[in-house]
Amino acid sequence: MLSPGAFNALLKTLEEPPEYVIFVLATTEVHKIPITILSRCQRYDFHRISTDTIEAWLSELMARENVEVEEKALRYVAKTGDGSMRDALSLLDQCIAFHLGEKLRYDDVLEVLGATDTEVFSRLLRLIIAKDVAGAVRLIGEIVDDGREIAQLTNDFIWYLRNLMLMQGSDDMEDVLDMSSDNLAALREEAGMVSQDVLIRYIQTLSELSGQLRSATQKRVLLEIAVIKLCRPQMEKDYSSLVDRMDSIEKRMESGVVVSPQPQASAQVQQVKADAAAPVQQAQAVAEKPKLPKAVPDDIKKIMKSWKSLVGGAGGITRLYLEKAVPSLGKGGELMLVLDDREAFLYLDEDRAGGMSAFRESIAQRTGCEVEIILSLNQGDRTAKETVPDLTELINFEVDEEDFE
Repeated sequence: MLSPGAFNALLKTLEEPPEYVIFVLATTEVHKIPITILSRCQRYDFHRISTDTIEAWLSELMARENVEVEEKALRYVAKTGDGSMRDALSLLDQCIAFHLGEKLRYDDVLEVLGATDTEVFSRLLRLIIAKDVAGAVRLIGEIVDDGREIAQLTNDFIWYLRNLMLMQGSDDMEDVLDMSSDNLAALREEAGMVSQDVLIRYIQTLSELSGQLRSATQKRVLLEIAVIKLCRPQMEKDYSSLVDRMDSIEKRMESGVVVSPQPQASAQVQQVKADAAAPVQQAQAVAEKPKLPKAVPDDIKKIMKSWKSLVGGAGGITRLYLEKAVPSLGKGGELMLVLDDREAFLYLDEDRAGGMSAFRESIAQRTGCEVEIILSLNQGDRTAKETVPDLTELINFEVDEEDFE
């Protein structure tokens, strides 16, 4: 906090210091120190202390003081210290003061610090994924009634979602994630329940909430609003919420629920009529559908040339994922789609909600031939576009409708 004038006055002393004096300058903003001062100092950069180191030191101190502390409790305090030994010691001292003369347990630490157990985050996430607004708000009420601090709850939930995102990114994250085997099992199950794009939207929304809570007076209301936004992505208009909405609609369609603005009773009647007429319609479609010739390499090249137009005819998440694919001519004369995104590859490969089937039908109608499509997941260090460099120019061509006349 020294002014430029104060630094200049100090400079003369630093140039000719007394033999018995050592100056120690400590700051978190090194860029504010003049270069004339820095050039006359030895610089040491201190980093955050690891959680393991803090836990080991806290354990040694508790042994000296003859204080019984549960290992899980010490681990949580060390983690909450966030790399600062001083903060960890202050938190542990606070917890001991509340339970003086007793064995300090994990639940006691959560109660004193206003924190929440990981199991609660798992319940809250599953309610949000199920779009259960009433259940999620009710759970928040229970947490707040238990005396949990809302800002701490939000930050811990963000951290839980971060662990879930890491779990989706790799199968070898058990050593990185500081969690019990039971919690890891629940986390691994939840990793398959939500896509990474939706998970990122959750983290972004809660991170914005965390910044608002610092100066808010109605913290509970803000938290409830944020959770309602997570449960109802239609309230937002950004890309990530659009993906969440499409994913929700497709899941409802897969379960047989008709997505319609009409009343529920009318929707059910329409569904019954559609089910009764489906066998007849399918039989008619099979009878009327002509047998198309198999596509040759020249047909595949025409498809690659007008790729953007063909993908634009696809719908929902299928179109978003197809836009990430790089088309290529396979060894057997088939259309090969190379993808970098594993989630996109699995979605298209499993033909979720029938998106790829509809896309194949669309290509057949446009080209007049039966096109075999093979999906390939790019697993090398180079991207799909780098792996198939000779097709990038074809992909950027404008649509030429004469190719399919």
